[in-house]
Amino acid sequence: MNLTQRQEGILFAIIEEYAEVATPVGSVTLAKLFQVSSATIRAEMAQLESMGLIAQPHTSAGRVPTDAGYRYYVNTLSESPEVFDGQSLLLANAREGTRSSDRENRVLEARVNSQMRTDFAIRGAVDSLVELTGNLGLATIGEQLYISGISRLFTQPEFIDNERVRAVAELLDNLEPWLREAAPGQPLNIFIGQENPIGKTSQVALIISRFRSPYSDKSYIGVLGPTRQNYSRVMSLVRHAGNILEQTLSLK
Repeated sequence: MNLTQRQEGILFAIIEEYAEVATPVGSVTLAKLFQVSSATIRAEMAQLESMGLIAQPHTSAGRVPTDAGYRYYVNTLSESPEVFDGQSLLLANAREGTRSSDRENRVLEARVNSQMRTDFAIRGAVDSLVELTGNLGLATIGEQLYISGISRLFTQPEFIDNERVRAVAELLDNLEPWLREAAPGQPLNIFIGQENPIGKTSQVALIISRFRSPYSDKSYIGVLGPTRQNYSRVMSLVRHAGNILEQTLSLK
């Protein structure tokens, strides 16, 4: 899919703004960011909508990202992080909040290193992810799945819809056997909305990192949250959690 530099910047700005404010993003906001007219922004948004990357909720003139839009963003972030140095005005202006900070990484490391038992170290890393991201945290511990932060997840504005809560519950009920059967093969795996093999209508993103542990060469830690989130920061935190667990548990 070929986007112009401005279209890509507008898409990224919509994703990042929507992650912060949880309301559809309008042309006036973007016009100020890109220093062009609202009419120019609306024309570009129409092109992005025709590509299936953004959508217009029927109750608002603003736009929200689609699963395809998030996938384009995440792929770009994963493959070429340097692209974001100039493409997205919001990211360029708010660099501090995009990737996990040294302080957040130290919180994870301290929580893991303070535990003598392997299972407690993994639980500590999950609990830290819950506190730092506001998402549900999860990890495999042997044949068991440890989950924390369900109440935090459901305080997100997306889950005032009972049908979406039911879809998330269905996903969680089947998550352990799915992880065991699918065994995601990449060090960091991101499943967005409809990409989830179960709970397709829940509009959540599952971000998980594979790591080696005394229990298995394919243990997992990650978070489950709404598709509306700060992917750069959360992906960085989950990746770091997997790395620190693998390093630390090899010494226990």
